[in-house]
Amino acid sequence: MIKENTKAPDFKLPSTSNKDYSLKNSKGNYVIIYFYPKDDTPGCTTETNDFNKLLPKFKKLNCEILGISKDNLNSHEKFKNKYKIKFDLLADEEKKVLKKYKVWAKKKFMGREFLGIVRTTFLIDKKGKILKIWNNVKVNGHAQEVLETLENISKK
Repeated sequence: MIKENTKAPDFKLPSTSNKDYSLKNSKGNYVIIYFYPKDDTPGCTTETNDFNKLLPKFKKLNCEILGISKDNLNSHEKFKNKYKIKFDLLADEEKKVLKKYKVWAKKKFMGREFLGIVRTTFLIDKKGKILKIWNNVKVNGHAQEVLETLENISKK
């Protein structure tokens, strides 16, 4: 089980910057990884746009933001361009990282059970340790809450 105050599992995934991203490349920075179900859907668009609007504030705190879903890079590129997203989106088509981070799980919708991405956000410190996990995220106000948590942590 993935828990706070444990080492974040490393991974390597293709990104919208046209190169593979590896978590170990971000050592020395804070990292926000948010897992979301699908590009260009209402909740995912709101969440991504909210993180995008707050990106300058995250950058001032030496924090990178990464969005991960099982959509392919082509879908990510269209989504990124449509909303002028200024951070990388990572494609996990094989669901390896989704499973590693335990966000690929049973979900219920309208009485039906299925496997899908549980909207989850991880805040990782400069040494690769998970500081905070938000499970079953409700998108409204979420990016602001993550920013406030990081601001409080960085003051210590």
